[in-house]
Amino acid sequence: MSNRRKFLKQFALSAGAFSASSLFHQAHAADILQAEKKLSGMPPELAAEDEDYWSVIQQAYTVNPNIINLNNGGVSPSPRIVQEAVERFNILSNEGPSYYMWRILDQGREPLREKLALLAGCSPDELAINRNSTEALNTVIYGLDLKAGDEVIGTKQDYPNMINAWKQRSLREGIVYKQISFDFPIENEEAIVAAYAAAITPKTKIIHVTHMINWVGQIMPVKKIAQMAHTHGIEVLCDSAHGFGLLDFKIPDLECDYFGTSLHKFLSAPIGSGMLWIKKEHIEKIWPLVCNDHPHSGDIRKFETLGTRSFPIEQGIGEALNFHNAIGAKRKEERIRFLKNYWAEKVLEIPGVSLCTSLKPAYSCAICGIRIEGLKPGELDALLFKQYKIHTVGIVWENISCVRVTPHVYTTLQDLDTLVNAIGEIAAKK
Repeated sequence: MSNRRKFLKQFALSAGAFSASSLFHQAHAADILQAEKKLSGMPPELAAEDEDYWSVIQQAYTVNPNIINLNNGGVSPSPRIVQEAVERFNILSNEGPSYYMWRILDQGREPLREKLALLAGCSPDELAINRNSTEALNTVIYGLDLKAGDEVIGTKQDYPNMINAWKQRSLREGIVYKQISFDFPIENEEAIVAAYAAAITPKTKIIHVTHMINWVGQIMPVKKIAQMAHTHGIEVLCDSAHGFGLLDFKIPDLECDYFGTSLHKFLSAPIGSGMLWIKKEHIEKIWPLVCNDHPHSGDIRKFETLGTRSFPIEQGIGEALNFHNAIGAKRKEERIRFLKNYWAEKVLEIPGVSLCTSLKPAYSCAICGIRIEGLKPGELDALLFKQYKIHTVGIVWENISCVRVTPHVYTTLQDLDTLVNAIGEIAAKK
């Protein structure tokens, strides 16, 4: 029994780390290392187009061959090894939940925190592991000490859950929530920064910025907005639900004060996993969203008192990190950008088709919005699925009306050729 406990504890700790005992190492290390030999020294932009390499990555996923899933902007599937890790930890947990969850799997959180911090480029003591962007960002939104009359600046194109959180604080406490609006795509960072700056008054306390606009994929100049805000003594909260695990950056590079993300999007971690980052000097002043016995502590872990949660999902994040790092952040970013441009550049040549997203690297990566003249977003979305089994999502929000298309690393060029052909056929009938 003693040896069994020792083995299980070591397994729980190592499964989220880069070790020979990880599922990633057992399932994919040899194949990926072999595939990478051809890419040695190749710039990420060129490696993005090597179909032999990416075919190895594609085989790691278990996507349904009967549909073409191009709605990875909502939630991404996990590679098989991540699914197997969650399943294995779930089986283990159910052998004796209170023992294996609280005394074994719970010990894996600190090694996991360190691995996440390595990818994020920050101190582990600034990262809290939770369930999604909404939870992470609501922690800050409701945790800030604001009073009636204090002003917050956001946009009408931010994510609805964040907009509603600020509106709720406004209704309950009388803070002033101001929303500016943008007409995307915009290929001028200074114009974006200027729009935020113009909304600032002496009462402005915080600016809420979406790193990548979920509707159309516009990449916002978070660093420049933060630098501008800080000259006015204003803090910045960054919603990077779609940025982390997709774009090659380190959180401190953005120069924001608070940051939240969902790990089940482009990192391909288990569904229902997220992360909160708070700059070290701000942790003490933020109230936890869920009660804690030391709410004014400077320990980031005060934001993790969620009660009973899914420890299997949490520990499955480790295998997603292994998979992501084996590909390489920059190589992954360039591949997904290549996939987006592959189909988007082709459909631009089709009469009646327009895009809602810039194709320049500085302003977009994975997500792209498309319109066909004469069709509502819901109609186009329905036609794509009914006739071609292509899963996208229709977007109608404020001044945005389009169908959002989002590939991932498992998406094949054949899938995208089918999309282009479908759009051509649909447009020709209008």
